[in-house]
Amino acid sequence: MIFRKKSGWQFFRIFKKRISNGKLLGCFQMRSYIDMTRLMKRLAVSLMMNPEYIEWWGRRINDNIPRLSQGDNQPTGKHLRVFPSELKIIRQDFEKRNSELEKKIEQMKEENMNLKLDMDVQKLETKKLRKRKNKAEGDLDSLKTNYKKLRFSMRTARLGKTSEQWCQEIQ
Repeated sequence: MIFRKKSGWQFFRIFKKRISNGKLLGCFQMRSYIDMTRLMKRLAVSLMMNPEYIEWWGRRINDNIPRLSQGDNQPTGKHLRVFPSELKIIRQDFEKRNSELEKKIEQMKEENMNLKLDMDVQKLETKKLRKRKNKAEGDLDSLKTNYKKLRFSMRTARLGKTSEQWCQEIQ
């Protein structure tokens, strides 16, 4: 048997007879499980339909764009939100990381150039120091040879006396 309530919900009445020893004990009414699930859904929806939710739902259009209220004169463009896709977010992250790496590469190139310049300056300084060292060694060698020649000439001229010998000669 199908019945229609005032609310428009359909339900089925199923009568179950209890019989014992051929005698009718009673008749029980059972609702179908379909009616129970509908009843549970209706209960859940009615709990959710509080005044705040109804007001919020009334302002919704296309599931994510709120309507303008009467007193609000702002253009609709300010109410729209554009959410970037996952690919765009990944692309933006990649571009940001790429620009950071490019900056680091430029800094490293500058540091490399500065280090090369420092290395060239140090090479020039070492060349100058080697030249000075070679010149000093050459001067030292020439002084040694001049000293040897002077000593030899003093011996031949008998001027190579010690200070004690000169003191005895003077006294």
